[in-house]
Amino acid sequence: MRAARQAAPGTARVCPHCRATILESEVVCPGCHHHLRAGKVTAGRQRETFTPLRVHGIVRNPELAEACEFSVLVTVRDAGGVEVNRQVVAVGALHGNDVRSFALDVQVYVPRR
Repeated sequence: MRAARQAAPGTARVCPHCRATILESEVVCPGCHHHLRAGKVTAGRQRETFTPLRVHGIVRNPELAEACEFSVLVTVRDAGGVEVNRQVVAVGALHGNDVRSFALDVQVYVPRR
């Protein structure tokens, strides 16, 4: 039996199902929840994680007469404030009494011991 290849922490790849950029070490895509390969998840426990940042919010159309547009932008910066990544993840419009809820969760994976 071949030992699983250990990727360097932070190495990314593309999910073959939803085309999202994900961590090489993922066994299940966090975006579409498809299984990517057999691994420790099927043989034992899942990787330990913690969520140091969780933001939830609701946006309503402030003026019921006209539609207003929105875009959801996520920006990641390093400790020095340098932009590492910037991505528009959704756009749309709010008509009349439309309401949208948004959630941002940052999960940190604990190294396997």
